Amino acid sequence: MLAFAFINTSKHKTAILLLFLSAVKLEEAKQLVRDAIAAGIFCDLGSGSNVDLCVITEAGVQFLRGYDKLTAKGQREGQYRYKPGTTAVLTKTETLLSLDVVDESVHMMDTA
Repeated sequence: MLAFAFINTSKHKTAILLLFLSAVKLEEAKQLVRDAIAAGIFCDLGSGSNVDLCVITEAGVQFLRGYDKLTAKGQREGQYRYKPGTTAVLTKTETLLSLDVVDESVHMMDTA
């Protein structure tokens, strides 16, 4: 099996580009990409838990939304609200700041 995977992870998305030879079975390629995405998700807790794939072949494009769900959302087992005063405040300091906007600009990001 010869495969090349390119992984680009960010806070809200994980993109994988997989190039493979005809000797690699499609299911093996999907599993390889799924494993790469899972590694990125488990290393970044803000990434979510769903694995989506996009399979591009000579026959066309197939989007596989919800291909795998790595973790399930847990159920709360108790009440996590605490009454005011439960934790003592040792010191409290409030500082009022006067701020002026010096420069404000919008820059379009190149996403191509």
